[in-house]
Amino acid sequence: MRGLILALVVAVAACAPQTASDSGVYRSAAAPIYSIAAFDPGRLAGRWDQVAAFAPYAKSECRPGGAEFARKADALQVTYRLCLSGRNLAGAGTIAATGPGRFAIAGKDSVGQDWWVLWVDEGYRTLVIGTPSGAFGFILNQGKSLPTDRLQAAREVLDFNGYNVEKLVVY
Repeated sequence: MRGLILALVVAVAACAPQTASDSGVYRSAAAPIYSIAAFDPGRLAGRWDQVAAFAPYAKSECRPGGAEFARKADALQVTYRLCLSGRNLAGAGTIAATGPGRFAIAGKDSVGQDWWVLWVDEGYRTLVIGTPSGAFGFILNQGKSLPTDRLQAAREVLDFNGYNVEKLVVY
């Protein structure tokens, strides 16, 4: 009898709807998402440290990385190693604008999705990146120390754009 009850409980649990954070997607597909129209990619030049990212669980072998943006000829280039969805991903390429506050990285090992700038503070010190799919989102900062007020603003922007901020891991 115990075995039958356990089997019934497991069967019912398997039928439960999967939440966005269980499936490796960190934002609700039904929520609107907005990028910053007045974003100036030319102000990205320099080293940015990854200070937070979405992950399926808080403990991970994945270590925070960063991105280096540099102007080369008439194009903006990026080299990055980031912890995205609990996995280390590295790549490099040319940034191509795909819309206001949106860009693709053309080059091998790209993440395969446009990066949407959801927010950047007035001084271009903290940058919040997300995707309409919600497959990843992360926060970059000029330096490893992110002040509490900018972290709070970044969390609010992510929440506003439909992200489950309970899955945001701050390094």
